[in-house]
Amino acid sequence: MGVFVAVDQVEKVFNLTNGGQYLALKGIDLQIKKGEFISLIGHSGCGKSTLLNMIAGLDLPSDGVVTLEGQRINQPGPDRMVVFQNYSLLPWLTVRENIALAVEEVLPHIPKGERRQIIETNIDLVGLRHAADKPPGQLSGGMKQRVAIARALAIRPKLLLLDEPFGALDALTRGNLQEQLMKICEANHVTAVMVTHDVDEAVLLSDRIVMLTNGPGSKIGGILEVDIPRPRKRLEVVDHPSYYSLRSEVIYFLNQQKRVKQLQARRKPAIARHGLEKINLELGFLPLTACAPIAVAQEKGFFTKHGLDEVSLVRETSWRGITDGMSRGYLDAAQMPGGMPVWLTVGGENNQPLPVVSALTLTRNGNGITLCKRFAEQGIKTLKDFHQYLLQSADQRHTLGMVHPSSMHNLLLRYWLAAEGIHPDHDVTLQTIPPAQMVASLRSKTIDGYCVGDPWNRRAELEGIGFTVAGDLDIYPGHPGKVLGVREDWAMAYPNTHIALVKALLDACQYCADPNHSEEIRQILSQKQYVGTDPEYLELGMEHSDQAVHHLFYGDGVNRPSRTEHLWMMAQMARWGDVPFPRNWVEILERVCRVSVFSTAARELGLMDIKYRTGPIQLFDGTVFNADDPIGYLNGLDIKHEIYIAEVPLNAPQALAA
Repeated sequence: MGVFVAVDQVEKVFNLTNGGQYLALKGIDLQIKKGEFISLIGHSGCGKSTLLNMIAGLDLPSDGVVTLEGQRINQPGPDRMVVFQNYSLLPWLTVRENIALAVEEVLPHIPKGERRQIIETNIDLVGLRHAADKPPGQLSGGMKQRVAIARALAIRPKLLLLDEPFGALDALTRGNLQEQLMKICEANHVTAVMVTHDVDEAVLLSDRIVMLTNGPGSKIGGILEVDIPRPRKRLEVVDHPSYYSLRSEVIYFLNQQKRVKQLQARRKPAIARHGLEKINLELGFLPLTACAPIAVAQEKGFFTKHGLDEVSLVRETSWRGITDGMSRGYLDAAQMPGGMPVWLTVGGENNQPLPVVSALTLTRNGNGITLCKRFAEQGIKTLKDFHQYLLQSADQRHTLGMVHPSSMHNLLLRYWLAAEGIHPDHDVTLQTIPPAQMVASLRSKTIDGYCVGDPWNRRAELEGIGFTVAGDLDIYPGHPGKVLGVREDWAMAYPNTHIALVKALLDACQYCADPNHSEEIRQILSQKQYVGTDPEYLELGMEHSDQAVHHLFYGDGVNRPSRTEHLWMMAQMARWGDVPFPRNWVEILERVCRVSVFSTAARELGLMDIKYRTGPIQLFDGTVFNADDPIGYLNGLDIKHEIYIAEVPLNAPQALAA
């Protein structure tokens, strides 16, 4: 089906009374097919109504073009009918007369009897036969809005435009009108564009949800395909497997836009001091036990010790928040899952390579695989037991949670399953869930288990809803857990700041590794601004702990970044089809893994005696990863996705613009 409405590189600038200008929309590209229902959603001031008005012809773009069936829209027309929130009915006319006024004006060429039939049909269409002779003053708000919809549809527009049509109505009336609108649109194959603030309304009504970023210069931040089949019923749509994930996606986007606005408001230009190019940083982290070095560096003054006088910690709720912060540039640096620097660099985020470098491994280990307690009650306590259970219940859906495609949680979980002959994409369903939601999802039985970092494994055990079936020592002892990541252009623009940041965090890692500090660190992490949970759940699990999850913060081979490990993670992501395996993998490793920055930081701290790891990687199944021939390694695997090999284009290293 061809494009019905096209919005092509539209920009809208408003002239202000003081002589200035306000850029409302920039670079808007949108194609709408005939019969589609599109919702525009975003925070107030993001340009939703402005975009709708340009499609209606009530306003014109400052640049770009809007077309309907290939014809440029330059003015309003009866082929595009707008339904506003405030009804816009003439109070001295009845329901029938308000509808008739539009029909008589737009369709005078149609015989009178046919015009009368159109009016009566549309009165029935919106269920107002009993009120046809009443003026608006005798109607409820919902009834008035039904008149406005009937009037719009009666003139047979090609496109129905709705500007928050149900925003002023009570919940029950709104719900009934939403159902009526769906039936009308489906029965008459209406093409519609609607502005809304209501997430549930957008998911219920839309074929696609267009999410707009904050202004000024609002852009399309994402377009969400709503895969819920039609016809839809308001009270049944919540039972569709996609409903809550779609709803969560929109809510995440809106919340993230709010966070971006707050961070941008407090962001200052780079402040140079102490020989550093920038001493004011925004550092992102997630509320996990593994954020201990970041929390300690802040609380114990290690950032200040190394000249970073103004470090603001940004507490994100999911790794997606970290990727957004890095790609959009409102985070200077971030705690990341071990595989995220490679994943971003090779284009894991929207197929757009974003070179990210890592000069420090913050933690090793720290992850575990937890299953629901009911498995243990059925005698399922090992991977082999779990495989037998899956074979015996192949007709059931089994869902396991992980936190991000690039995380060691995902890679370890997949490796663990595949080692026993379980295909992680065929025999089970893997679902991306923010770490803090894992326990709640396990308790509600929407997932059967998960792989995540602590405190969420320990918490499931202490609350009696799950058990750790495999810890990090059972799969890949000493695996990289969390790393420090910064954009490559940022590292080039602020090289001395980068080294100072690594020094501060390396100092903090050393502090965290001292068992004498364990209780103090638990108390720090339990604070609301960090993990915000009971200290009982915060087991640091150092080398000699009997816990299933063992955190390593500092020591020989712990903090120095390893190209072999980054290559293993790159190969695992390619194994499961998350990214192509890059033909230029040597170049990518050299750009991602900044051993020289770590070595400089360690030397300046006087830590010259730190040893580092060499040699191949061996996991629990006895397989050895050969770093000299990663493609041969991938080809030799029995369980894998179809593997793609391609050159990943990377621009020449370039510093941030001044």
